[in-house]
Amino acid sequence: MQFFLINAFDCLAISFFLFLLVKFRDNRRRRGLPYPPGPPSWPIIGNYLDIPIEKPWITYTDMSKKYGDVISLRVFSQVIVVLSSLSTVKDLLEMRGEYYSERPHRPMEEMTELDWPIFMTGRTETWRKGRRILEGSLRPGAMMSLRQGIQDKTYELLVQLRESPNDFRAHVRLLQGKLIMSITFGYDLKKGDDRMVEAPDQIVPLMMPFNVPGTALVNYFPFLRGIPSWVPYFSYKPLARIVRKLSGRMRNEPIDFVKNALHNGTAVRSLAGEYLQELENFVGSERQKQEEAVMASMGSMYQAGLDTTVSSMSSLFLALALFPHVQRRAQAELDVVVGRDRLPTFDDRPRLPYIEALCKELMRWNMVTPTGLPHLSTRDDVYKGFFIPKGSLVIANAWAILHDPETYPDPDEFKPERFLNEDGSVRDDPALSLAFGVGKRICPGRHLVDFTVFIVTCSVLSVFNVTKAKDKNDNEIPVNIGVSEPRRILLVHPDKFECSILPRDKVAEDLILANMLS
Repeated sequence: MQFFLINAFDCLAISFFLFLLVKFRDNRRRRGLPYPPGPPSWPIIGNYLDIPIEKPWITYTDMSKKYGDVISLRVFSQVIVVLSSLSTVKDLLEMRGEYYSERPHRPMEEMTELDWPIFMTGRTETWRKGRRILEGSLRPGAMMSLRQGIQDKTYELLVQLRESPNDFRAHVRLLQGKLIMSITFGYDLKKGDDRMVEAPDQIVPLMMPFNVPGTALVNYFPFLRGIPSWVPYFSYKPLARIVRKLSGRMRNEPIDFVKNALHNGTAVRSLAGEYLQELENFVGSERQKQEEAVMASMGSMYQAGLDTTVSSMSSLFLALALFPHVQRRAQAELDVVVGRDRLPTFDDRPRLPYIEALCKELMRWNMVTPTGLPHLSTRDDVYKGFFIPKGSLVIANAWAILHDPETYPDPDEFKPERFLNEDGSVRDDPALSLAFGVGKRICPGRHLVDFTVFIVTCSVLSVFNVTKAKDKNDNEIPVNIGVSEPRRILLVHPDKFECSILPRDKVAEDLILANMLS
């Protein structure tokens, strides 16, 4: 017993000594400068218990009201900095973007071999090449050649909504799947449960939580990778095996489809096909590097594009059901500009300022990625007298910025007129770009999202009325504004809700039918 007490005392003494040593070295490194303010922390674990598991954008916003627009938390030895104002985001992630555009290296991603998507990986050579591919393929000028395909598939959505309106979520998901798979791989997606889209559907809910600070101990203690599979609760190996298999499918199967189509002479035009054909000019290791970049960029578009725009389009139906006056004003504009004898096209866009403002409000109101993916600082920095150490995770709380009541009065209300000038023209708002990330990490697919959301919005409004659903007693079924699966955290969807989607009148129904027969 005495031996045990001596050893316990020795362990406590050693732990206390190591704690003081770490504190001394940390203070020396900071040269006496404080970290950004934040909630009080515990020894060793820091703010591990303060890291929100659900809806972190809300918790971080509440913290910023108490501690300021730059706050910090510490999880073990990791410093997390949260930015909650447009000025701080621009100062650090744009003006000093060279030092804040890295992504954290996570053991969990290494275990699962999911460290290749462009939006998750570090600034490697593959990332640079892949980023150039995506920016070039999805720039506004390049989008012009894709407009007709986006338009035609959106018109198919109208037919599906008429036939089975209660399945609107499945329909918008199929639409986005068709767009991504046809543009990227020339693949004709027929149904939502096609094997080709299984992998990203399954991998997102499995891996998204591991990109959130404080949610996976293995990211702080890499030795946990070695815990055997048979150890319950503490082994990451079973999950890693599942995700590794899905990651391989997601990375290889679509590219293999394109390669086979090119070989057989059955390929249709696609981004992957064009880039693979260009590789004929490369040989050896250089060809392998180029192909890695193509696979990473196309696979990233495939993974990210399938889920994000679907969230925005689901929010469209939610907003129309909750705010009928917005729907009436938008339809009035469409009736004057487009008329009732045809469907809207992209050519109508310059003359539809209220629809344009509606799409902007959609990006602000119910955000798809409220905090985005964390950035990683690559050097020690001092900002506003606060010390931000190299290796800090830096999070831009876009939700707090785009729901600031001083800038956006009644931020929970859906008000497209926020983005209209007094003369009725569309007002630009630089903060809205935060819906797609910031700095060198801004989403390269943002223009595709913009095009898709616009044409879906005006097409649906031109022929449908979206209202709250009613029960068998003709009472309206309440609709709540919330998010489904809040533990997914990084990428959110509106909570499930019911709504009624019916043709506006016989003129609208005839227009849908005419499109179905054409």
